[in-house]
Amino acid sequence: MIKNDVAIHCAQGNEVTALIPSLADLRIRIFAAYPYLYIGSVEYEKKYLQQFAAAPDALIVTATNASGDVVGCATGSALTGHNEEFSAPLAAAGFDLNSIFYFGESVLDAAWRGYGIGHAFFDAREKHAKALGYKAACFCAVVRSTEDRRRPKDYSSLDTFWDKRGYHCLAGVEAIYDWPEEEGGPSLPHSMAYWMKEF
Repeated sequence: MIKNDVAIHCAQGNEVTALIPSLADLRIRIFAAYPYLYIGSVEYEKKYLQQFAAAPDALIVTATNASGDVVGCATGSALTGHNEEFSAPLAAAGFDLNSIFYFGESVLDAAWRGYGIGHAFFDAREKHAKALGYKAACFCAVVRSTEDRRRPKDYSSLDTFWDKRGYHCLAGVEAIYDWPEEEGGPSLPHSMAYWMKEF
């Protein structure tokens, strides 16, 4: 059950502009943790979010606490509105890109996890995709070895959560994204698995 002091809101188009600074800070903070270990910059995140907001059928779902702070967000848009590195692996595997809605990311402050907000993020994006006539939704997730020494002892994979939502990992379909894992360090390649659900 979602806490009664959290508001879930769906934003599109120009409405996203005012949210971009808060969303950029949130993405940097959450993705710095395992398993992404992403070291980003506010400038890059703002540019990314501006491009995302302009993509076809774009949607950003936010979770805001009673003080008005954004504690989580989730994004989605037409798969065809992204860079080729997102869509090329699916096209090569024979999927119809026009029928797939892409979930960019779902990030939530650790203090607010376990209250149903993650489900609310998926519910809102799936409802949006279905209303627009999409036949499936997909997202990418970084692949880390279970032997990775940086893996926290209390880390729990989201695979079970995604399974319960009806998503399945696409065997043999993989994307490679580059990002730095330390301040001033080089961008390193990361294997990303695709998860998909058909409506």
